Amino acid sequence: MPVPRQRGDGLNCLQNIPWTKILAFCIPWCIRIRRIMPDYKEFLTRLPDGTIRQRNPFNGLEVWTVPGRSGKPAANIPASVNQRLDRKEPEDYCDLCEAGYFNTPPEKERVIRQDPGYASLLNLRAGELSASKPLFRRIPNLFEIVPFDYWRKNHGFVLSQDNIRRKEEYISDDNGLAHLLNVVDIKLRRSGRDPSQVTEKEKLSMADAFFGGGHEMIVAGKHFVPGSWPEPDLSSSGRLTPDEHFQFFKITISGINSCYSSNPYAKYAAVFQNWLQPAGASFDHLHKQIVTVDKCGANIDGLMALARKNPDIFNQMGAEMAASLHLLIAGNGHAFAFADVGHMYPTVTVQSKGGSADPGRIKDDEIRGMSDLVHAIHHAIGSSVPCNEEWYYTPRGADVLMPWRVCIRQRTNTPAGFEGITGICISPIDPLNLKKHLVQQLYDTKKRGTVDKSISLCETHV
Repeated sequence: MPVPRQRGDGLNCLQNIPWTKILAFCIPWCIRIRRIMPDYKEFLTRLPDGTIRQRNPFNGLEVWTVPGRSGKPAANIPASVNQRLDRKEPEDYCDLCEAGYFNTPPEKERVIRQDPGYASLLNLRAGELSASKPLFRRIPNLFEIVPFDYWRKNHGFVLSQDNIRRKEEYISDDNGLAHLLNVVDIKLRRSGRDPSQVTEKEKLSMADAFFGGGHEMIVAGKHFVPGSWPEPDLSSSGRLTPDEHFQFFKITISGINSCYSSNPYAKYAAVFQNWLQPAGASFDHLHKQIVTVDKCGANIDGLMALARKNPDIFNQMGAEMAASLHLLIAGNGHAFAFADVGHMYPTVTVQSKGGSADPGRIKDDEIRGMSDLVHAIHHAIGSSVPCNEEWYYTPRGADVLMPWRVCIRQRTNTPAGFEGITGICISPIDPLNLKKHLVQQLYDTKKRGTVDKSISLCETHV
């Protein structure tokens, strides 16, 4: 995939490359089983009036973009607050900020800058929380989607010996005990309970969730971009450097491995990121979440069933479909990104080309390739656009292989009653125009050097 020489050449990364070489570039992640090529046009069609119809190749979801209801993608601008704020050091704008370390559960891990690179610090004591400036922190979620009692009462789950020791060491220090009890009190008050009516023994039992629970958060060290004052810009995935974003991915993957290793009943660790409140975020403070579940769920089960019938389906409905429909956006040695079809919200999928289908078991260079493309897409979309980032990968112990994919969904439209009645979703941006917009943004961004230089861009073809 050659780097374009100039804008006038069409940003064409596929020109004069034989079809077999396109596939070899995009899909060395598993042995391909050659089958009759699907008619990809059935998944993306343009009607005479200009309406574009999409159909999701995995679940059949139908999506229309209708002239007059379509919208131009948002400009790539930073996300800023609506009002001027006083600058606070340490930051104190939400519960995830530096001033709130003692209002969130004990840290499991933090990444710090350390010459000449980065270092990971595990299981800091309460007295060590202010001794370093984290780039990212990995902490338990105070309000778990799947609570600790779910595992305890439904599976007989108990803390491992390592986690029992961690808890005992933490509360053996007066600062640690005070921290733990304060966090439990916060949870009780926000749940409508009076902490004074709960014994210390009960509170410490509740704190088991902080050491062996299955819902973790990866929290950025900064709420706002340093140096963006007096009108601060929110720190987002796209405002990180490529190196910082790689560390974001690595500590997230560390959390995946931690969730699996600490809970023998875990079947899947779901990873997602909500950016801005319209996308479901409780705080406009950059963070990812990892939620452990004891079943994969209907969506993942459905994808695995399709992969059993056709082991080549993610090749065919990934790189082959994207190339056929001119939806490829960018690529590097380890991953490729394309405007995906058949989603309720305008979606970009970044798919790994590596041989392993589990992000917790792949090499750093493969992680870096995925990270660089996801970072570039976030940067091109802009931090003012609400987004969901969702990770898909093969569950551990599964009998099929599914490549690691990251879907980035722009929450730019609000579904109404029409979708529920007809099963047809209306999207303001079709995949062709989404691809065109993002390639143009990435071309300008790459010239400025704010995304990884190894990324190659594809042609605009609308």
